[in-house]
Amino acid sequence: MAEQEASGLQVLLHTLQSSSDRESILTILKLLGDLLSVGTDRRIRYMISKGGSEALLQTLVETARTASPDYVILLPLFRLLAKVGLRDKKFGQKALELEALDVTLILARKNLCHSQNLLHCLWALRVFASSVTTGAMLGINGAMELLLKVITPYTQKHTRVIRAAAEVLAALLKSKSNSRRAVNRSYVPSLLRLHQDWHSHDTANSFILIRWALLLCLKRIAKLRSGREAFLAAQGMEILFSTIQNCLDDQSLEPVISIVLQILRQCYPKSPLPLVTTSSAYSFPVPGIITSETPCVLTEEDYEDDGEEEEDKDSDSEDVKEEDDDLETDVNKLSSKPGLDRPEEELMQYKAMCLELSCSFEELESKPGDDLNSDETEYANHRHIPTAASPKGLCLNKDQISGGQEKEVPVQTSLLSRVKMGRSNIHLTSKRGPGMISYQNVHSNGPGIGSSGSDVSSIQASFQEDAWDMDAISCPRISASFSNSAKTRETAKFIDQLLQTHLKPVVFHDPYLYMAKAGITRSVADFTRMAFPDFWGHCPPLSAQPMLQRKCGVQRIKILEDVRRLIQPSDIINKVVFSLDEPWPLQDTASDCLQFCSAFESGNLRKAIHVRQFEYDLLVNADVNSTQHQQWFYFKVSGMRAAIPYRFNIINCEKPNSQFNYGMQLTLYSVKDALLGRPTWVRTGYDICYYKNHYRQRTAITGAASGKCYYTLTFTITFPHAEDACYLAYHYPYTYSALMTHLDILEKSVNHKQIYFRQEVLCQTLGGNSCPLVTITAMPESNSADHLEQFRQRPYQVITARVHPGESNASWVMKGTLEFLVSSDPVARLLRENFIFKIIPMLNPDGVINGNHRCSLRGEDLNRQWLSPSAHLQPTIYHAKGLLHYLDSIGRSPMVFCDFHGHSQKKNVFLYGCSIKETLWQAESTVGTSNLLEDVSYRTLPKILDKLAPAFTMSSCSFLVEKSRASTARIVVWREMGVSRSYTMESSYCGCNQGPYQGLQFGTSDLEEMGAMFCLGLLVLELKSGSCSHQLLTRAAALLNAEEESLDFSLQNRGSSNNSITSELDDEPPCLEEIDYGTDISSDQEGSFSELDRQIQECAFHKDEGEEEEEGTGQGRKTIP
Repeated sequence: MAEQEASGLQVLLHTLQSSSDRESILTILKLLGDLLSVGTDRRIRYMISKGGSEALLQTLVETARTASPDYVILLPLFRLLAKVGLRDKKFGQKALELEALDVTLILARKNLCHSQNLLHCLWALRVFASSVTTGAMLGINGAMELLLKVITPYTQKHTRVIRAAAEVLAALLKSKSNSRRAVNRSYVPSLLRLHQDWHSHDTANSFILIRWALLLCLKRIAKLRSGREAFLAAQGMEILFSTIQNCLDDQSLEPVISIVLQILRQCYPKSPLPLVTTSSAYSFPVPGIITSETPCVLTEEDYEDDGEEEEDKDSDSEDVKEEDDDLETDVNKLSSKPGLDRPEEELMQYKAMCLELSCSFEELESKPGDDLNSDETEYANHRHIPTAASPKGLCLNKDQISGGQEKEVPVQTSLLSRVKMGRSNIHLTSKRGPGMISYQNVHSNGPGIGSSGSDVSSIQASFQEDAWDMDAISCPRISASFSNSAKTRETAKFIDQLLQTHLKPVVFHDPYLYMAKAGITRSVADFTRMAFPDFWGHCPPLSAQPMLQRKCGVQRIKILEDVRRLIQPSDIINKVVFSLDEPWPLQDTASDCLQFCSAFESGNLRKAIHVRQFEYDLLVNADVNSTQHQQWFYFKVSGMRAAIPYRFNIINCEKPNSQFNYGMQLTLYSVKDALLGRPTWVRTGYDICYYKNHYRQRTAITGAASGKCYYTLTFTITFPHAEDACYLAYHYPYTYSALMTHLDILEKSVNHKQIYFRQEVLCQTLGGNSCPLVTITAMPESNSADHLEQFRQRPYQVITARVHPGESNASWVMKGTLEFLVSSDPVARLLRENFIFKIIPMLNPDGVINGNHRCSLRGEDLNRQWLSPSAHLQPTIYHAKGLLHYLDSIGRSPMVFCDFHGHSQKKNVFLYGCSIKETLWQAESTVGTSNLLEDVSYRTLPKILDKLAPAFTMSSCSFLVEKSRASTARIVVWREMGVSRSYTMESSYCGCNQGPYQGLQFGTSDLEEMGAMFCLGLLVLELKSGSCSHQLLTRAAALLNAEEESLDFSLQNRGSSNNSITSELDDEPPCLEEIDYGTDISSDQEGSFSELDRQIQECAFHKDEGEEEEEGTGQGRKTIP
């Protein structure tokens, strides 16, 4: 049957080509039209495969070349040509070879006064022009000049023909040679005038598609540098800017507004960042690092070149699913265990870090409170492993250090109870409508919490006294009490008075101890001041904050404000008010502008430019010894007015997307609020969006074909107080000094008769700071041989964090882990009694201290150095890996290894693990996996956390092994130490889009809760394992006893709800407007083929159209595909 159909179609096509009989040709054309008007594109493609395109084109040429072309034949033939040509990828080339281009142009020229015939010719040209090569040939033959004769100023006649001509012209301008020709022949001013005319006269918005097509022509031309120059010279920015000012809220004009914005962004003159150099303002002398960069003036040529004529992309290759080349498919690399990366005897130095394996009970008892910096065991002679250290700083009285009691750390609610409830009481009462502004909801209107009325009055009165230096109070000196300055000593005395009378207690924090730790912390810039929030402390807000709903049109408003800077600069101040690169003081405290500061631990702000009265451009610093990784920011701003919206633009962001477009807000800490009893980091900001800007990096620096793009994060803040000092940060800061303070307080807080808590130094960093290593387990019940043996045989769990400095959320998760493990919670006791926890809470102290986002002082990502780290260049990674190798060498590899991270692109919390079979399956590898043996328990922990932790989701977890991540901790520990449960745990900077916390941003309490839930997951994992001891099962049964049924019910319910969530959670939720990160988006297409099909179909049913005034509003309002 199929053969009969094929032979029948071939007969029809052969007859069409050979017949000269008019009626036969019309009959065949009608048959083909009926055949192709129903069904799917499959029929058309089948006809193409049988030579249908060639038959139709040949019939066109022969009919058109007669003395008197027969339009009764030509019109249905043109309709068929357009329908078939849209699906034939080689149609343009076929038309060129059969000389159909020339005859169609000739017919179009002859029918300039006959709209019906001309319309059909334009449809054919539209299909021919879809091929860049064919379009270039049409341009050479004068097609554009012909089209500009057809595209007239505003009229209500023949609008369908004008629209078709504008669309053909836009298609032709895909060719760079045609765009150059358009520039050379001054088409840009003509197109602008046409657009202005149609825009001003089309008050009913009946002909939007014509206006859109004219703008598409301009956009195509503007892809060339010469086109942009012509556009700017013709005042194109001013014209388009003014034309859309009064129609931004008109939904029917969305296609026009969208493409105007793209053109404005495309033609905005590219420029370098307003920096002397893109290298970091800080440099650290490290062997092998070149820190100098020659400043240079950038020109337009540095960003883009017109290039040669692009190749024709209309090939006949089928769409093929691209294989993910990053997946590792070499089974040997996936399954083999590499050898040691160092001499085996060197591993013995790590025995001193595992004293729990050799110490007797008496030895453990004799050192209940050893300080991190006290003289300890003699380590192997290596320059990065200290033998002793004696910090110099403030001497604290015992009563000045909080938490000095010898006791276990209490918890308010047992973890099992929290799991049973599903979420903490704080969050049960906190969920609010998604559109509420969060900052105002966090702060009460009453007096400070925890302060008496008289205290608050005295504080408020002190703000009004000129004697107090608010700037010094808000950013106190590390050693203020030892200063020779009378004013500084007076300020220090005032701060001390505030601490004594108005400090709201913060759990596990002590300002005096923090100051002492900050005093011995070494930074590249030698910071002498502390950020007030880190010094004073942070109390989580009483309620969770919802994600910010994106306001419709906010991005285009911000972009238009940026354009207005260029074309209407009368109100532009453009004054540098803060810069790390300028040696002279720039801050003018007497002026009306804000003051900025980032010279403190973890601070990052490189430059601030006062743009307009209440608007500032900000630039963050690149990582030390680097020219990139601009994401983390943390700075102080002061001198603000109350109730004034301030706009801030961070203009040198690098990532092409951000959770700031999907509900995330930055964090703010008000010094005045803290002094009033509200020492809290809160989410803040509105009108937040993130988009590509006009700044570029010179191609010579990037080594790429075009300069690197930068992105703007813009946000608006209305500060709560006048003359306040507020700190703004990308995320809740957590400094190195805060960690060291926290560890000391934890160590002094635990009951050393019950808890083995050992704090020691893993190594010294390149910057001269100690990298702490913490060991937590339970003390043996007695010094009997059996109890000591049980103590020493406990399995290890190894947890690390903060290898990427900007991922401060990882530190908050780690804080929750540490506090839970030393708490009196029954689950924590069971964990301590059955495991030994080795914790490295901060793998990159130098990066954290110096405000880096991703790198070490060498400007390298330490999480890409695990394959072959150097003891001299990557000491923390070298010794962390060495410790793991040592545990492996004595048969004590950890049951679980987990590295805590933060994630800027996704929501929720999730794990990355390693699986050979899943990787090979995902890569569609031909290697058989049936004979591969793999421990499938790597999925157990994430499944448990999916049921336990409200913030965790299994749907975002991945267990693929990528080539590009072969040198990360997760994969190296999995391959080299054989740890099947080797994970990276990612916590979103933003919040959750599933589960009990859906629609809420993460607070520090949520992150700390995740750290505790991770610990609970480890216990449940052990209970589910076949090797779980009878004693642990008995203890766990006794612990769960009353709560077991409720817990199981809760887990089942949460598990079923979480399992219903699909992988679609990985996709960002749609915003109220499309987020355009570049200038080439879907509207750049020359128009939908289905739309052209519709026009042709409509024409076939209405052959007698008259003057076409009926086009009007209905067609004009169709959405541009």
